[in-house]
Parts: sequence; C-alpha cells; structure tokens
Amino acid sequence: MIEDEGRRRIVAWVAQCVMPHEGKVRAWLARSRMSKEDIDDVIQEAYCRLSALDGFAAVDRPDAYFFSIARNLLASQMRRAKIVEIEAVAELEALSPFDDAPSPERAASARVELDRIRELVAALPERCRRIFELRKIEGLPQREIAARLGVSESVVENEGARGVRLILAALRSQEEAGVAAIERGAAAQGRPL
Repeated sequence: MIEDEGRRRIVAWVAQCVMPHEGKVRAWLARSRMSKEDIDDVIQEAYCRLSALDGFAAVDRPDAYFFSIARNLLASQMRRAKIVEIEAVAELEALSPFDDAPSPERAASARVELDRIRELVAALPERCRRIFELRKIEGLPQREIAARLGVSESVVENEGARGVRLILAALRSQEEAGVAAIERGAAAQGRPL
C-alpha cells in the first residue's frame, strides 16, 4: 500500500511538473536529426526512468532533469550506434539546453532549501544537533567528536544516525504535504491525477 502511494505520487508529480515540458524536449531532440520513432523511444525511456524514481524532493527543476535524462539517453544511443554522423556528435554539446551556471530561480530555490535544512537541524534535540553539526557539517571524525563532548564513539554514531533519520522523516513529511497540496489543487480544478 505504501509503495502504491509512492508510485501514485511519482505519477502525479510527472503529470504535473514534467509532462508540460515534453514538447520542448521533443523539439530539442528533433534538432539532433533523430527520426520521429527514435524521439518517441527516448521520450518513452525518459518517462520509464522518471517513474522508477524513489522520490522527487531533490529535483528542484523538473524541466532540466527531464532534459538531462533525454540528453543522456541520446548520448547513450549515439555510443551504441554503428554509424554516427560527425555533425550529430558535435551538436550534442551545442544542443545543451541549459547553462551549467544555476539560474536565478535555481539559486533562490537552493537558498530556500538550505534554510529549510538549517531549520530542521536547529529543531533536533540538543546533543543530537551538536553531534550532527560536528559530524555532517564540520566533517569531524567520530573519535574527535566523542573526545570533545565526553561521550563514547557509539553515542556519536547513534546520535548522528538519529539526526539523519529525523531530518529525512521531516523532509518526507514536508514532501507529502506538498504532494497533497498539488492533489487538492488538481481536484479543485477538476483534473484527475
């Protein structure tokens, strides 16, 4: 049941956030001189890969993620092909639809995400928070943290793992709330997911 719920959320996310970009991906692939059938195959395989995701919280730009999957599939197809036009290989790099530098929207989104993680870390129980910060943020070894805080290494290991579990659970809860909001919005507009 939980797995079905996760699949349903992925499908809803793909329908809401990824599928609107299919036309742009198809147009981009067409510029690489692919046949319509090959474009259909790449799009289908991209959707298969998207449907196999465990979650989508880390995908802040569904359009860029979709393009990236299509580009990787195109590159893979070219590697397998017995004959590849030199122009097609040269154009693969030129066809990149996204600059490597983050867009202003992506940078703002990253700042929001960082603030969200900072809030979650700050909400951890005191000892758990301190150990998490020393281990995961400052990168100190367990032995040094144990000596600094006067606890055993197993306490450092357990509290560090506890901090990760608590943060992941909070992120999962926030993701579920976001999906529920998308579903409510779609339902209010009379659109099925």
